[in-house]
Amino acid sequence: MPPPGALQLRWKRVPPTKTRRDVAWSLIRELVGGGILISNPCAHCGRPHGAVQLSAPGMHASVSYAGDYAVVAVATGPFAGFAIDAELGESAVRDDAGLAGVLRRGAAATIREWVRVEAALKADGRGLRVDPTRVLVEALSPHQWRAHVPDGAPISGWDVDDGPDGVVLSAAYAFSAAMPEAPAVPATV
Repeated sequence: MPPPGALQLRWKRVPPTKTRRDVAWSLIRELVGGGILISNPCAHCGRPHGAVQLSAPGMHASVSYAGDYAVVAVATGPFAGFAIDAELGESAVRDDAGLAGVLRRGAAATIREWVRVEAALKADGRGLRVDPTRVLVEALSPHQWRAHVPDGAPISGWDVDDGPDGVVLSAAYAFSAAMPEAPAVPATV
């Protein structure tokens, strides 16, 4: 089953003369066109370092950085939250990146496990204010999964293979408790 709604993905290496945010927002602008406002106010302090928001109803954007790549995605559909996460390398285990004990006490996590959890936490809207060890990810197929975030909305996720070479990428969609998971609609990637 493909992700709900349409998913569009873009990425670009960040040149030394540009900021990551400038490159990411330029990529979002390519996807949404003019007339749609892009902002990212922090839900706690109001400063511009929160999740990306678009002024168009039913349209969601997310940004992630992996090495020198800015990766963005725009999704449209009837869901409460959307996010992506991207990390370099699909090595089996990454202790040196600080992933040891992050998802399971005393155990290292794979990059794939981490991007699924972080995408789910970002789609949930609380991010790392929720302890990542409390997120349960259930594989539904090789590329589809479901995450259970404590006191959060249902999260459906997909691993995205169409990103930059060497980057592991997952997308997560949050659904309000009153909203059933959206029917599958062919994705655009």
